[in-house]
Amino acid sequence: MQFEKGQLYHIYNRSNSGRIVFIKEENYIYFLWKIRKLLQNHCDVVAYCLMPTHFHLMIYVKEKEIHLDQNSGLYSSGTRTLNQSIGIILRSYSVALQKQENFTGSLFQQHTKAICLTKPVDVSPAYFNTAFGTHINILPPEKQYPQMCFNYIHNNPVAANIVSLPEEWEFSSARDYSGLRNGTLVNKNLAEDFGLSYR
Repeated sequence: MQFEKGQLYHIYNRSNSGRIVFIKEENYIYFLWKIRKLLQNHCDVVAYCLMPTHFHLMIYVKEKEIHLDQNSGLYSSGTRTLNQSIGIILRSYSVALQKQENFTGSLFQQHTKAICLTKPVDVSPAYFNTAFGTHINILPPEKQYPQMCFNYIHNNPVAANIVSLPEEWEFSSARDYSGLRNGTLVNKNLAEDFGLSYR
């Protein structure tokens, strides 16, 4: 994965063969703790959703590489890239679940995906017909694509028929944005700076 400082990214991965990744509530909480511990120095989390078989993160990259010292409690000294931190999260979570469920083999698919949301992309404009002709609603791509992804991440549990409303799913930042929880993992101010709105 190629990351650039100062950009928003959608990061996602799913299980191999449809295996359930998060079995118990404690599994979700442990994965979120790993995100907080290992990604916080690299990036701000803008949105997230953990689903039974996969996860989605929207992050803003602050530092592609961080410097560690032996007293930091971050596993080792030296430097670590954002890619390495994501790899540590997935490997250490996989090992923990393998022990919990007594299985072997890879839990997640081999390649975690990261899509930059703040670089221009080709997105079809929305349009509608009126009595006065066709009206095309074109937002700048740097605003349009992040908002679509933000909505997609939060609507995952609804699309999967797990809940009726996004904020009903406990393991998503939708609860923070809807005001039902005052969590500290997501940076709501940064979402506002990017013009991202919930609903």
